[in-house]
Amino acid sequence: MHTNIVTRYGSHPDDVKNYDTQKLRDHFLIEDIFQDDKITGVYSMFDRYIVGGIAPVSKALELETVEQLKAEHFLDRRELGIINVGGSTKVTVDGTDYQLGTKEALYIGSGAKEVVFHPSTEGQAYLYFNSAPAHTSFPTKKVGLDDAEKVELGSMEESNHRVINKLIVNSVVESCQLQMGMTQLKPGSVWNTMPAHTHDRRMEAYFYFDLAETAAVCHYMGQPQETRHIWMKNHQAVLSPAWSIHSGSGTSNYTFIWGMAGENLDYGDMDKVAPTDLR
Repeated sequence: MHTNIVTRYGSHPDDVKNYDTQKLRDHFLIEDIFQDDKITGVYSMFDRYIVGGIAPVSKALELETVEQLKAEHFLDRRELGIINVGGSTKVTVDGTDYQLGTKEALYIGSGAKEVVFHPSTEGQAYLYFNSAPAHTSFPTKKVGLDDAEKVELGSMEESNHRVINKLIVNSVVESCQLQMGMTQLKPGSVWNTMPAHTHDRRMEAYFYFDLAETAAVCHYMGQPQETRHIWMKNHQAVLSPAWSIHSGSGTSNYTFIWGMAGENLDYGDMDKVAPTDLR
């Protein structure tokens, strides 16, 4: 079996106030997300969200069911979003091939039986994925950067000039609750998602990439009046509970993928927190 999904249980915000650095990392950080010829990930009890990576190198990898799902197929009761952060590659869904270039996305609806991830012919394939429970089935759909809904925010003066690419959102792709997108920071900008926000109706996960080996991102989390931070490197992800802010600043510009699931599909449903109100 080439699939390894581990379970992480939810954490109460009052408990997190007492976590030291290592315990924060153990509960929320996902470090070794890409492993050669493996599918790896974390099944989080926050909205039963799965975050993981797929790295086919010498062979194609089929999406196997896992013990946590108690289902014949991985997608019997779930939907899946994939964003390619490596070389151009191919994904086969029930016999149909989808070619994914770098930074292109694929949404796969509930009910798909056979999903196969192929090695890249143009470098290393790195497929980052998020999965959420689904109550109905929507069609599989590829989304390129030209198809994304784009929003440009911030400024060089505030060090947060960035472009948000909404890839798997309800204005682009029909889904049950899964939403994913990619934010690219301009050179000279380092801050993401500032002002910070929370949304009690949804959890979220961030995945950071396009970082040099010598660079790092400080990811901020916790309740607005009781913040914490986790230092992260390239190709690492972090879980963000509904009660937590999610923001970051890097030693250089970078790209990150955000994914979320929960009660609704309203992208703008958030409770903003002014920088001067953070503690």
